[in-house]
Amino acid sequence: MSDILEPFQLGTMTLRNRIVSTAHAPNLVENGHPKTRYRLYHEEKAKGGVALTMIGGSTNIAPDSPSVFGQLYAGDDSIIPWFQKLTHGVKSHGAAVMCQITHMGRRTAWDDGHWLPVLAPSGLRERAHRAFPKVMEAEDIARVIGDFAAAARRVQAGGFDGLELLSHSHLLGQFLSPATNQREDAFGGSLANRMRLTLQVLDAVRAEVGPDFILSMRITGDEELDGGLSAEDCIEAAKMLEATGQVDLLNILAGAPYDDLGLAGWVRPMGLPSAPHIPVAGRIRAAVSLPILHAGGIADLATARHAVAGGHVDLVGMTRAHMADPHLVAKLMRGEEVRIRPCVGLGYCVDRVNQGKPAVCGQNAATGREAVLPHVITKADMPKRVVVIGGGPGGMEAARVSALRGHQVVLFEASDRLGGQLALAAKSRTRRQIWGVADWLISELAALGVEPRLNHYAEPEDIHAESPDLVIIASGGWPDAPSIPGAELALSSWDVLTGAARVSGEILLCDEVGDQPSAVVAEFMASAGASLELATPDRALLHDLGPTTSAVALRDLARTGVSFTCLYEPLSLMREGNRIKATLRHVLTKEEVTREVDHVVIEHGATPMDELFHTLKAGSRNAGQLDHQALITGTNPFQTLNKSGTYHLARIGDAVTSRNLHAALLDALRTCAFY
Repeated sequence: MSDILEPFQLGTMTLRNRIVSTAHAPNLVENGHPKTRYRLYHEEKAKGGVALTMIGGSTNIAPDSPSVFGQLYAGDDSIIPWFQKLTHGVKSHGAAVMCQITHMGRRTAWDDGHWLPVLAPSGLRERAHRAFPKVMEAEDIARVIGDFAAAARRVQAGGFDGLELLSHSHLLGQFLSPATNQREDAFGGSLANRMRLTLQVLDAVRAEVGPDFILSMRITGDEELDGGLSAEDCIEAAKMLEATGQVDLLNILAGAPYDDLGLAGWVRPMGLPSAPHIPVAGRIRAAVSLPILHAGGIADLATARHAVAGGHVDLVGMTRAHMADPHLVAKLMRGEEVRIRPCVGLGYCVDRVNQGKPAVCGQNAATGREAVLPHVITKADMPKRVVVIGGGPGGMEAARVSALRGHQVVLFEASDRLGGQLALAAKSRTRRQIWGVADWLISELAALGVEPRLNHYAEPEDIHAESPDLVIIASGGWPDAPSIPGAELALSSWDVLTGAARVSGEILLCDEVGDQPSAVVAEFMASAGASLELATPDRALLHDLGPTTSAVALRDLARTGVSFTCLYEPLSLMREGNRIKATLRHVLTKEEVTREVDHVVIEHGATPMDELFHTLKAGSRNAGQLDHQALITGTNPFQTLNKSGTYHLARIGDAVTSRNLHAALLDALRTCAFY
C-alpha cells in the first residue's frame, strides 16, 4: 500500500508526493497569457507542498478554438515568455509543473474571438455550449494535428516538465465517442477509427517534444451516457494508448458534460455524492501498466488516502481542495491536518468561470488574489485589542485573522451559537455541507484561543468597556420585504427555516434575488410535503447561480414536484379567509394573474443591521470609512479622519449591504489582514 505523502516516479521526473492540482481554467488570464496573477495563484500551491500543479486547463491551440472561458491561448509564440516566468516560479518552490493543451471542438462558442466556425467530427450541437459545428474536412484534421504539435513545442520551450492532451469531451474525445461521432470515413465507425485522430495527434506531439518530455492524456473512463463510451470502450482505448509507447500518464475522468447537469457531475458541487468515479479509474489501472491520475470531487485527505492506498490510482487530484487551502500538504506534513480548510463543494469557483468571471473560492478570499492578500497571516508589530460584533462567517473570519495577527480579540454574538446565516443555509439536503465553512471557522477560533461571548447583544457601553483599538461590525442583516400592499402577510425564508413559522399546504415562493436562499427554503418546504410554486421576475430560475449549482438545485426541486414560473413579480397580497390571494404581474407585458395559497414566502435580500455602526461612527478615528484603494491593493485601509476618535471602526458583510458569503469573508480578510 502506498501513502499520499510518498514520492512517485513519473517518467524521468520524481514527484515529492502523490497529491496533484489538475488542470483547470481559473480565468485569471490577461490576453490569453499567464501573467502575475495567474503565476502567483499556482506558486502558492507549490509553496504549500503540492507535488505537481497542472496549469492551463483547456489551453487552446488554434484560433477556431477560442478561449471564451478565460483559458490560456498557446496558438502563437507570444505566450512562451509568460510560460517561462510561471514555470520558474513554481519550480523554485519544489513542485513540478505541466500544461494541458486542447482543441475544444464544438465545446466552445463561434461568436467570440475571430468568429470562426467551431469544429466537430459531426454536425451535432452540444446543449451546454450551443454552437452548431462545422463537420471537419480532411484539411481541417491535418491542420489541427499541426496546431497540436506547434503548441506542444511552445509548452516545452516554456520550461514545463510535461504536457497533457485533453481528450474527454473536447475534440479528441468527440471523435472517440459514438455519441458525438457519426462519420463514415476513416475517422468514424469502429473504435480503432474513432481513435485515429488521437493517435495521430499523439505521434505528432511526441515527434515534436522528444522521448523524455512527460506526456499525459486526460481521457474518459466511462461516459455513463446512453450511446456514449462504455467502460469497456474506455478500457480498450486506454490499452491502445499504452500500446503506442508514447504516453507516460493517464488522467481518468467519467461522465458526459454536454449539458449543465452533466457538467455538475464532472465538477461536482455539494448535493452530489463525492468522488464516485474512483472505481472507474481503478478499472483502467487494473487494465494497463501506465500510472493513473484521477480527480473528481476528491475534497478530503481520507478519500485521497483511500484512492491511493486502495490501489485505485497512483496520483490523486485535489484541485478545488487546493483552492480552499493551497497549503493543505504542508499542514498535513506538519501534523496539522485538522487545521486544513476543507472544500465543501460550494461550486462558486467553477460557476463563476462559466459566467465569464474569474474563479474565486467561496470561502477562501485570498485564492486568486495572492498579489494583494495573504494565505499565511503574519504577526503585527504591536498587539492591539479588537472587538468583533457578530458571529457569522464574516465576524468569525475577522476574529480569526485578527487573532493570527497577534491581537487580543473579543467576539460578541447575540444568539446562543456561532455560524450566523450558515445555520439556515444548511437546512436543505442539497446545501447541508455548507455548515463545513462555519465548522472550520469555529474550530480555528478555538485553536487560536478566541472565546466568543454568546447570548450577548452588544450595546455601545459594552464595546467602550473593552477599550478597543478596532471595532468590526459584522452584525449581518434582517430579511427585507418588498414595498407592496399586503407585504406584512408574507413570510421570509428566515421565518420558515428557523421554525418561527410553520408552513404547509399550497405555498407561493417569490424569489426576488435569484441566488441560493430561495433554493434552500424551497427544498426545505417541498421536502416537508408542501405544494410549492417558485416564481421569479427574472427570465431564468435562480438567475445568479452558475450552471453546476443551479442544475443540481433545480433537479432536486423538480424531483419534489415544485412548479416554476418566470417573469412574474409580486404586486399585492390580500387576506381571503384563512388563505392569501397573491396578485402577480408579468414584468414584460404587465398582465396580472392571481394565486390563492395558504402561505406566501418572499425572498428579497437583507436590510443591514447597522444601527450600532452609526452610533459608534462619531467616536471612531476613521469615521467608519475604509480606504478603497488600500482594500484593492492590500494595505491597511484605516485612515485618521477624526483626531478625537479613540478606535477604528469598520462594518463588513451584510451589515453593509445584502451580498453573499464570499463577500463577507473578503471584507473581513482585507479589512483585518494588515491592521
